[in-house]
Amino acid sequence: MIAKFDFYLASSILALVTIGLIMVASASVALESGPVSYALRHAVYVTSALCLFIFVLNIELSVWERIHRLCLVGAIVLSVMVLIPGIGIEVNGSRRWINLGFMTLQASEWIKFLVLIYLAGYLARTQASLRHEPRALLRPTLSIAALLTFVLFEPDFGTTVVLALTTVGLFFVAGVRIRHFLAIGFLGACALVLLILLQPYRLARIASYLDPWSVAFGSGYQLTQALIAFGRGEVFGVGLGEGIQKLSYLPEPHNDFILAVIAEETGFFGVAVIVMLFTVIVLRFLGIGAKAVKADRIFAGLLAYGAGFLIGIQAFINMGVSSGMLPTKGITLPFVSFGGNSLWVTAAITALVFRVKYESSGSLREIRRRGQV
Repeated sequence: MIAKFDFYLASSILALVTIGLIMVASASVALESGPVSYALRHAVYVTSALCLFIFVLNIELSVWERIHRLCLVGAIVLSVMVLIPGIGIEVNGSRRWINLGFMTLQASEWIKFLVLIYLAGYLARTQASLRHEPRALLRPTLSIAALLTFVLFEPDFGTTVVLALTTVGLFFVAGVRIRHFLAIGFLGACALVLLILLQPYRLARIASYLDPWSVAFGSGYQLTQALIAFGRGEVFGVGLGEGIQKLSYLPEPHNDFILAVIAEETGFFGVAVIVMLFTVIVLRFLGIGAKAVKADRIFAGLLAYGAGFLIGIQAFINMGVSSGMLPTKGITLPFVSFGGNSLWVTAAITALVFRVKYESSGSLREIRRRGQV
């Protein structure tokens, strides 16, 4: 296992987690519980995420491949449970959490993990027919569409977009014909546009995104405060802990908008480091997926590809929202933002990729050895 360890990937992830610990403590200085409380809680989340990482890492990929259909069932059950009064918890108008008594489970985060396994399993099993039979695409497309419909009822538009784009990306690398791929992409884009037009609050977000300063004390408040933080940071920032936007001006400074705090306190340099680290992680995930496919481990390769798409898309959306490039969505920055469920799911997905590298490396060496013989 040590011989197959990916140093650059592990170093990049460790750097992001460390930055997250420091910035959560800094960003939570004005919150009610104080920075020490949030830093300690985040440290507990990181420790438990590490334990989950080790647990998932020791599960063979064949186990996940056998239960990929059950993963879809589990995802649907979670998406329905969260909508049931008494089980689902409503916070700020959204019903995204399930009350387990001793903790709360954010259903949409775990749905990402389950959907990733289901899609990789299904596409690996039907890869031969995907290029010739359009009906082979019908089952996963309808299944994911039904699941995302439940997610929208929470409502969680950010997770819907991440999962939809990840699904389209996996269809592409699985070998779906271009015309079928473009048809699915077009229908998905039309559905997203229709969802935006049907919800007044989403239209308001689009309007505030186009001109946030005209509604600086309304729907554009979060974005304008984030832009002020980016502007104050300039090249090298105002200094760690010296930012003022986190002092009750910027909502959710320790969570969805933590990049704005990083931008203010470390400047363009700090944001560039974050972008570079995510670039390394996503490229390594995709590279591991390519090697797995080359070693004829299709399920493993699709898992790694899907993980790269999911983490990359989520990070891009979060950074785009914080910097004003995209309309506001409630979505965390992987490895960095405060929150147990986000860290646990990200750790589990990362463990799958490390397991892919471990298993596919041995398979690839065996293929090369046979070729030499």
